Amino acid sequence: MPGAGTLHVVATPIGNLGDLSPRALEVLRAVDAICAEDTRHTRRLLAHFGIERPLLAVHEHNEGDIASKLVARLLAGESLALVSDAGTPLVSDPGFRFVRAAREAGIKVSPVPGPCAFVAALSVAGLASDRFVFEGFLPAKASARRERLASLAGESRTLVFYESSHRIEEALADCVAAFGSERPGVLARELTKLFETVLDGTLGEIRSAVEADENQRKGEFVLLVQGAGEDEDAKVAEGRRLYARLCEYLKPSQAAKLAAELSGAPRKALYGGDVQDQPPE
Repeated sequence: MPGAGTLHVVATPIGNLGDLSPRALEVLRAVDAICAEDTRHTRRLLAHFGIERPLLAVHEHNEGDIASKLVARLLAGESLALVSDAGTPLVSDPGFRFVRAAREAGIKVSPVPGPCAFVAALSVAGLASDRFVFEGFLPAKASARRERLASLAGESRTLVFYESSHRIEEALADCVAAFGSERPGVLARELTKLFETVLDGTLGEIRSAVEADENQRKGEFVLLVQGAGEDEDAKVAEGRRLYARLCEYLKPSQAAKLAAELSGAPRKALYGGDVQDQPPE
């Protein structure tokens, strides 16, 4: 649109400040204002690089209300940058309503690519990356989280999740229950930061490593799970999905029996793969 400004969607470091690209620096220095998820966090980033630009708070609680005002500024000829607290904006972060409103108004929206935590994790995981499913954060509520995981038990593509430090143990336990303890996975923690670690092995092994080391329960996580292979028993995947749902209403032993009957899967294969967790015969 003639006379209108540009909305630049700018990726910022997920940890190491050296990952901010020269182009991102150039854009952040040149725009009229920077729209940030947390202005305090972004102000520290800008101060590190000696950038002084007005900051506007755009987060999940005000995005719907402020988007039209920001679009008006863009239509008036201002150029704005949109950043999140870390990584690529809109990837499990707010911003899509603002971007959609700008595009609907005919404003140019230009990406300034850079760091993204799940892409970084996928690049070092050693799991198939030609086809994958990014699921973002799993539901915080245990029942909803288990239902989501159960629905993915038969997914053949590599699964990618974000998880927080206060739920990582529960999420790993639920992954073991949904996919089995022998399913390969990778847990990437604090990527590009000082205490970066990447654990690989089976889900059971990763779960045990996290339970045994308090340090492995701190920070920000990307959890990757190998997809169900062609040799994966479809009956087992369906049985685990049914078992997870039935456990909300029945005792584990009853749920396992009914899920096995409905799916044709072996009863012992339906509950997580941990011997101590198997429902009684």
